[in-house]
Amino acid sequence: MILAAAQTKPKRGNIDSNLLDHYRLIELAVTKNADLIVFPELSITGYERENAIELTFSENDSRLNHLKKLAVENKIVIVAGAPIKIKDQLFIGEFIISPDDSVSIYTKQFLHEGEDVYYQSSFDYNPTIELENKKISFAICADIDNPLHPKKASENKTAIYIASIFFSPNGIPGAYKALQNYASTYDMNVLMSNFSGESWGSPSGGKSAFWNNKGELIAQMNDSDSGLLLVQNHNDIWTSEIVID
Repeated sequence: MILAAAQTKPKRGNIDSNLLDHYRLIELAVTKNADLIVFPELSITGYERENAIELTFSENDSRLNHLKKLAVENKIVIVAGAPIKIKDQLFIGEFIISPDDSVSIYTKQFLHEGEDVYYQSSFDYNPTIELENKKISFAICADIDNPLHPKKASENKTAIYIASIFFSPNGIPGAYKALQNYASTYDMNVLMSNFSGESWGSPSGGKSAFWNNKGELIAQMNDSDSGLLLVQNHNDIWTSEIVID
C-alpha cells in the first residue's frame, strides 16, 4: 500500500487553477504507484468562509468528472475538499472518489469558532473505505482537536486515520502532539495533509506528516514546499519518500 499526502498552495477562490494543480499532483502520485492521495481541507477552493456559497459544489458536481476519470483510469482513491451543499445545507466537506467510479462524501463534524456562521456540522456523512483489508477513516481540521473524533474512529476499527487540515504555523505543534498521541493510543497509522501557502489571507503551516501506529513520526514535509509525502507499507513496516513540486 502506498499513500500520498499532497501539500499545496491554493489560489484563493480559483477553482479551475486549483483543479489543474490537483490533476498534476494526482498524475505525479500515479507515477509513484500510489493507491490513495489526500489533499488539504477545502483544497479545491482554498479555505473560505464568507465566499463559500459562491464556491459551493453539489453532491454530483460535474466539475468532479475529470477527478473521477483519473481515479478510475489509474486505480487510485482521490480525497479532495470543497464546500458541499447537501439538502440545502452547506458543509465543509471532502469528496472520496474511488476507482469504481463511486463518490462518497465526508463532512466536518467539529467546527472552528466562526465557521458555524457559514457552515453546518454533521455526523451523518462519515464514510470509511478499505485498502488491502485496512479500514481508513477521515477527519477535517478541527475534527482532530476533539479527542472524541479519533476515539470513535478507533472504535470503528480504523487502521489508518487521514486528516485534511488548514493549520497555521502556530497550530502545527499542537496538531503534531495530538496526532502522535492518537496514533499511539489507538494503534492507528495517521496521515496528515496541510497547505503550505496562504489561504483565506492567512499563512498555513505545511509540515504534512505521517505517524505509524506506535506514534513514531515516519516522515514530514517542511513548512514551505509543495509536493507529495509518500509512505509505503510492506509487512507493517513503513518507508517514505518526499517529492518536491
